[in-house]
Amino acid sequence: MKRKSLRARAARLGTNLDQVAFNLNELLSKQEPARLNSLWIQRHAPACYRFIRKWIRNEVGAIDWDHVTRILNSKYQRRWDPARRKRPSIYAQAEEVDLILNGYRDKLYVFITAVDASDRQIRDLISIALVRLAQAGNIRARQELTRLISYTIDDWLENHAFLSRWRGYEEELRKRLDGCIRRYRYTGSFILYLRKTLEYSARGIRPAVALSGDRT
Repeated sequence: MKRKSLRARAARLGTNLDQVAFNLNELLSKQEPARLNSLWIQRHAPACYRFIRKWIRNEVGAIDWDHVTRILNSKYQRRWDPARRKRPSIYAQAEEVDLILNGYRDKLYVFITAVDASDRQIRDLISIALVRLAQAGNIRARQELTRLISYTIDDWLENHAFLSRWRGYEEELRKRLDGCIRRYRYTGSFILYLRKTLEYSARGIRPAVALSGDRT
């Protein structure tokens, strides 16, 4: 399904989705579950679950739980703990990747430079959708996401002094990116999650300038 049709459908469903968000957040505030996932919603809010199952789906037809978690209050977003899945079988399907990207072909510049909140939101939507495909085993999605994210990482290394410590550690940087794709859960922004991971890991890296200036 094309992104344009998804947007049109979302506009029509706006009021209903607002009601689902209100009902879920009200129920969560009363019950305060320590963990939250699709099974909890199915058991405790069946009407909301039926609406989500019918209408809140992504480009490849699966229930879009990332969209659902974004309508929850932040404290409940952090409690989202989806059921563990078996190790996925690796496959290559470019058509799934195209379903995500086709509605954004003129917006892919956001990975090079995101000038405002709208650009950053689009970048998050694209990256999270590709992450979910990669986590399901689609190697083409992982490759395309790695290609696009590389532009963002290059910008960080060029314009942010602390992250520039990663220069010269390309192989380790690639491993960190792969790990983030594999482990990412539901925080609303894969880009922010990746950046925070790289910032934290950079604390143990000696800047390349310092290394080149060492004398032995």
